[in-house]
Amino acid sequence: MLALIIGLIVAIVAAYIGLAYWLSDVVAVLKGSIPLMFFCGGILAVIAGITSIKDEIEAKKLEEEQKKEQK
Repeated sequence: MLALIIGLIVAIVAAYIGLAYWLSDVVAVLKGSIPLMFFCGGILAVIAGITSIKDEIEAKKLEEEQKKEQK
């Protein structure tokens, strides 16, 4: 437990020092990477939507086949 606390303190201090010296670089990286993340997230959402639509169509087909078999 003590090692965890010491590790967290070291990480917080290192992050504070790093941000103090390289804040402009961090902001530049974020400005460049956030649009790319949004683009990839949009593609993932489209793929998930297409998969959901395909699953619904397949479920309807199976339901219709089951109704035909019951008759």
